[in-house]
Amino acid sequence: MPEDQHKPAKRILEPMERISEVLFGLIMVLTITCSFSIAGAGHTEVRQMLIGALGCNLAWGVIDAVLYWMACFSARGQGILALQAVQATANAGKAHRIIADAMPPLLASVISPIQFEEMRVKLNNIPVPDQPRLTKDDWLAGIGVFLLVFLATLPVIVPFALVHEPARALRISNGVAIALLFLTGYAFGRQAGHRAWRMGFAMVIVSTAMVGMTIALGG
Repeated sequence: MPEDQHKPAKRILEPMERISEVLFGLIMVLTITCSFSIAGAGHTEVRQMLIGALGCNLAWGVIDAVLYWMACFSARGQGILALQAVQATANAGKAHRIIADAMPPLLASVISPIQFEEMRVKLNNIPVPDQPRLTKDDWLAGIGVFLLVFLATLPVIVPFALVHEPARALRISNGVAIALLFLTGYAFGRQAGHRAWRMGFAMVIVSTAMVGMTIALGG
């Protein structure tokens, strides 16, 4: 049996990345739905709002995916530069510092000098890539970013497509948005090791404030 079948499946996007993208999509669509005036609104105005909400999150989903790919490309390049720096120096202590700088501080703090030296020896035997390249997982993760931002639009705008009375549709939409914000905050709290229920309510308050600020500033 191939060795790869024994390896655990790697997440395309980490939980915090997924939470962040969903939150971003919700805030974007809420900025549009909450600024929608139901006074005298007819089918034409509702249709225009729906098109605007979908188009906005579609565009920002693409932008966010491109930014994600840029960040991955930069991280790959920084890894290559660090590897080149380790292999270019004959000073073991300097190589250890370069390796430590490339690691999370908490992890680096518990690595012994002997372990750093073992890493340095292994890194010296690794071929240096010619240039950074995005992997298949990077491309898939970027597509995942786009889908999360765009799909976060749908539950909030569906009431406007199904309910003919704009005022009622807006109330249902806001209720759905509040529930999604709470769930996003709850998930964030669990991942951050904080009280999930409290973080859920805090996310609703903070996100609502951000939406209000965006609308007030003309965003």
